[in-house]
Amino acid sequence: MDYAGLAEAAAEKMGLYRRDPGGWRGCRRTSEVSVSWRPSAEFAGNVYRGEGILPASPQDVWECIKPVAGGPRTKWDQNVKDFEVVEAVSDTVSVCRTTTPSAFMRIISPREFVDVVLVKQYEDGTMLSAASNAEHPLCPPQPNFVRGFNYPCGCFCIPLPGEPDRTQLLSFFQTDLGGYLPQAVVDSFFPASIAGFYSNLTKAVKALKA
Repeated sequence: MDYAGLAEAAAEKMGLYRRDPGGWRGCRRTSEVSVSWRPSAEFAGNVYRGEGILPASPQDVWECIKPVAGGPRTKWDQNVKDFEVVEAVSDTVSVCRTTTPSAFMRIISPREFVDVVLVKQYEDGTMLSAASNAEHPLCPPQPNFVRGFNYPCGCFCIPLPGEPDRTQLLSFFQTDLGGYLPQAVVDSFFPASIAGFYSNLTKAVKALKA
């Protein structure tokens, strides 16, 4: 499997989504994030966009969200139970397995995702973590989890000129949760989950600074 090629393709998709403002429909707004969606071109579901300003430097935000084994993400992100690096393909590309706890009053049972993940830094200091589903011989489906699939998704940590202690976080989520879930459950889950992601991340970066 061409993991590096898959990872680069996911990063390119993130760039396209970032540059394409058309067709997004707002579905949830909190003090921390504005969430919108549009139909996915990748699968029979939606792609969700989250955008918010976090009260911390890009370095601190990145410290909380960077895709590394043993990182803080499992502590603050209620949708990540475990995160492991299955194979380091290069300095910037890895294959990772993520497991999630049950959610939505246990209507959604625990999931597992296997993704190729790319980390990239741009000239303006923006950091990107991009991912897309992959297969790996060390990650056969586990009996206690439903296998879900992330289509190209990721987070941009974007510096704000003249505001070193604030960061724009632009994120895109498009996930097939797998299993047999009513569409209404899926459509309710993601906006609430993304709002929770930004709220918990805001608390995490504040704790990091404290």
